[in-house]
Amino acid sequence: MTRLIVWRHGNTDWNATDRVQGQTDTPLNDLGREQAESAAPLLAGFHPDAIVASDLRRAADTAAALAALTGLPVRTDARLRERSYGKWQGLTMAEVAERFPTEHARWRAGEQPQGCDVETLDDLGKRVGQALQEAADQVPGGTVVVATHGGAARQGCGFLLGWSSEVLRRVGPLQNCHWTELGHDHVRGWWLRAHNTGPSAHRPTPSPV
Repeated sequence: MTRLIVWRHGNTDWNATDRVQGQTDTPLNDLGREQAESAAPLLAGFHPDAIVASDLRRAADTAAALAALTGLPVRTDARLRERSYGKWQGLTMAEVAERFPTEHARWRAGEQPQGCDVETLDDLGKRVGQALQEAADQVPGGTVVVATHGGAARQGCGFLLGWSSEVLRRVGPLQNCHWTELGHDHVRGWWLRAHNTGPSAHRPTPSPV
């Protein structure tokens, strides 16, 4: 069996203030670094064979905490970046709702906001899912840890599982520095083993972006 652990990055100041990060390259804050250091020993217990990360700092630096314990290198992949939120990036969600009320309402309903340059969920799932599949293909029968982002993790895992966006809307968001675990074999293909697991301390309300 191949095991794929899809790990959300630690907390950032933008998470803490409900500001839309998307593909903006924001760093971990002190809490985020502490979360990564708390999660790393738990993930090291899975004896990973490879570590892959989004090239955005908050994910790559989260992965570095695990690399420091395992001695494994971190390979970065830009396809693992968060969803691009276009004109919304840098705004708080309250500001998005005020400036783009119709588009924000569509987004809250799970529909694609128009005219804001927001990446579609299908495009997000495909690019992240393909990166996840390729990461797993590098360690057949082994364990790979992938450090990425909340929305990217959900849609990418959904792509591998064959779940629709409607189903994924009913899956709770990953907390910072928590992960989804998938398994794969030649009989069942991909299946969900665990979701939103991780260190019990420091669980702020997750931001969807």
